[in-house]
Amino acid sequence: MKQYEAVIKTMEENGGFATLGFLYQKVLKVPEVEWKTKTPFASIRRIVQDERFFFKIKPGLWALKDWRNKLPQAFRSDKIVSDKTKEEFNHSYYQGLLVEIGNLKGYKTFVPNQDKNKNFLNKKLKDIINIGEFCKFSYNHIIHKAQTIDVSWFNTRKMPDAFFEIEYSTNFHNAFLKFVEFQDFNVRMFVVADNIRGKEFQDKLNLSAFIPIQTRVKFLSYDKLSDWHSKIYESSIIEKQIFY
Repeated sequence: MKQYEAVIKTMEENGGFATLGFLYQKVLKVPEVEWKTKTPFASIRRIVQDERFFFKIKPGLWALKDWRNKLPQAFRSDKIVSDKTKEEFNHSYYQGLLVEIGNLKGYKTFVPNQDKNKNFLNKKLKDIINIGEFCKFSYNHIIHKAQTIDVSWFNTRKMPDAFFEIEYSTNFHNAFLKFVEFQDFNVRMFVVADNIRGKEFQDKLNLSAFIPIQTRVKFLSYDKLSDWHSKIYESSIIEKQIFY
């Protein structure tokens, strides 16, 4: 079997699509395929860019051309998809990437209760987070606000390490207002959005109301997030080969 055929086979078994991180885990395990290269992950990235067989759905997410009409509606560029459907797909997709990154980095991961039944590709978000209850790290009014954060990472002491808010079309104010509540905690705070919204993010953050968090909230683009997701899978696989 050729290398590109192994990628096709892996995608077919996953419903016609896959993230790069998923491909890194599965493709190299396909039997009867030789990877005579020191950079198999780079080879996989090159293969999925072959337009004869694959197309890009989102940053870090690829699909088979032959499966285009079989994919869920939100995945399909040939269908008229409502803005609401696009927003829901984007939101839960990037939530899922953040949860998987957090899991690989050894954090306790959580999404709001109202999001747990939302789809992350062919799974539910509740199936990939690793804690069912939000960690009670402070007063009730702070916990009430914190547990609405799109993705939360907690350390082994059940204290918040990182909060992520995903902004598809809103104006960042709600995210910043939430983050102001956590200015007294040693928690990293991120807004995830399209790269073209970077200037808008900074302009809004520079408002005087947000002075307490202006140096603490970081902008994370969709492209950077997807790259982070694939790279951490790559490094975790290499570490397992070295240490286990």
